[in-house]
Amino acid sequence: MNPAFSVVFLTTLIGAAQGLVIALVGVEAAGQLGLVDGAAVPQLFYVVGAALSCLLGAAGLVASFFHLGHPERAWRAIAMWRTSWLSRECLCLPLFLACAFAYGVAHLCGLPYTLAIGAVAVVASGLLFVCTGMIYACLRFLQEWATPLTLVNFALLGCASGFTLATASAAWLAPALVGPLAVLACLLTLAGCASRVASLVRNARLRPKSTVQSATGIRGARVEQKSRGFTAGAFNLREFFHGKTPATLKRIKWTFLVAAFAVPLVLVAFGANVRPVWASLALLCAAAVIQYAGLVAERWFFFAEARHPQNLYYRQA
Repeated sequence: MNPAFSVVFLTTLIGAAQGLVIALVGVEAAGQLGLVDGAAVPQLFYVVGAALSCLLGAAGLVASFFHLGHPERAWRAIAMWRTSWLSRECLCLPLFLACAFAYGVAHLCGLPYTLAIGAVAVVASGLLFVCTGMIYACLRFLQEWATPLTLVNFALLGCASGFTLATASAAWLAPALVGPLAVLACLLTLAGCASRVASLVRNARLRPKSTVQSATGIRGARVEQKSRGFTAGAFNLREFFHGKTPATLKRIKWTFLVAAFAVPLVLVAFGANVRPVWASLALLCAAAVIQYAGLVAERWFFFAEARHPQNLYYRQA
């Protein structure tokens, strides 16, 4: 497939926003249960985190409009919510943003039941992960996506980046939380790496179910295509193949494995234990930025890795 950067930024930005909200609500729940010192966590930590989550989610929403041929008709995307995962995502994203906004406002104004509002935001985040992942996992003719690992990867990678952001925020606003959040961020990064490597190994073993014979409708033991029938550009040539060489794909694969997992893991581990505070904050912020850049490369590779059956015909020169 030919990756669209609008969708790449949409999925990575909202994933980080979802993971950040889950981290915030998890911290508040841990404080209520006595697992952490809730009194040591300032309200500003929740307010800033919720605001950052809304900002990331809104940026992802804006990015998605660049993928539309007619943005003025975007409202029609929700029309097929009964059968379309894309329509369900279009409903869940504003719901998630509204819940994250309400959660931040409740903490800002000192309102009661903040944890209950946060719980609703976590549920909305989970539903959004499911909808976003299922948009791709439900496409059975794209074998690289048609696996539960697609949904698992979307959720784990979003949570990993969100918890890394939460750790960086804690270094600034709630230093007592840096240790626990750093441990969770590292565990989620490792889990995301394991699931992503598992999907890479699985996809490398796949063999196309379609053939040149089934693509062209010609029944013959040996069919060799000499021309695709036209020489000018066309939709089929632009949208379903990225045009990059195998060597380029290999470089991008190793780039995201290092940038999204290895480097952030080391930076978070060191950043959680280094002093003074400004050094810890710098390392954790660097971890968040590098991890997000790595996830952009990962999501680009995710789309490019999918081999559309139509390319058996249209990619032939």
